[in-house]
Amino acid sequence: MHDAIPLLEDLIRIARKAGLAIMDVYEGDKAAWQKEDGSPLTTADLRADEIIRCELEKLCPGIFILSEESVSENGGSGEAFFLVDPLDGTKEFLKRNGEFTVNIALIVGGALSASVVDAPALGETFFAAKGRGSWRSFGDKPTKLSCVPPPAVLRVIGSRSHGDERLQRWLSSLAIPFQMDSAGSSLKFCRIAEGRADVYPRFGPTSQWDTAAAQLVLEEAGGYVVDFSGTRLAYGLDRPILNPAFLASGFELGYPFLGLEHLEGC
Repeated sequence: MHDAIPLLEDLIRIARKAGLAIMDVYEGDKAAWQKEDGSPLTTADLRADEIIRCELEKLCPGIFILSEESVSENGGSGEAFFLVDPLDGTKEFLKRNGEFTVNIALIVGGALSASVVDAPALGETFFAAKGRGSWRSFGDKPTKLSCVPPPAVLRVIGSRSHGDERLQRWLSSLAIPFQMDSAGSSLKFCRIAEGRADVYPRFGPTSQWDTAAAQLVLEEAGGYVVDFSGTRLAYGLDRPILNPAFLASGFELGYPFLGLEHLEGC
């Protein structure tokens, strides 16, 4: 159960199966509700969650599953568990722009071990295993991912649906020219991992299941995900569900234009 490589093929299969169920709803009428926190919930979220839960329980009986939409009945030891976001980017799903993902991550001993990020509307699947690299599959052609050195003009990527005044303050603190782009869901991490963007500053709230899968994809491509103190984002059943504000980057922090001093006042 704890060997990430044999599990990856199954996790990819499960994520894609959930993605197909999401696309069935995407192409038809979409029932949507609001959760208590005001975020949207659709039939696609629930169908994908049911598929992932059933498949993971068959694959790894007894392992704890923490999903955005449900939690395992068994308490779980916390040594190994799955973090799941069955439909990350529900707002993008409702806008029909295709930028939503299925996120599955395996955590072992507090460390990210294996993960899959599937973007069913785009036909893209990103996957990674600790110490083995990360990959993007488009159809049947996997390509190994690698971050690129920072260019003269910094390519900043942000949320398509979540603006923030602190982001504007951070952008104004940059010491080099930048261009701003946007993407939905966990795809922002993946765009950095494949060298299409450089940094993703996030000041608004996110949960463990929003970031875990894509963080491993980015880190195995050579990137970093740290909070304002420079500490790597961490995961665990004993940790708060909500992440601190963070910066995802394709290169190590410490460059003059991205030093943590620029984050402290944000």
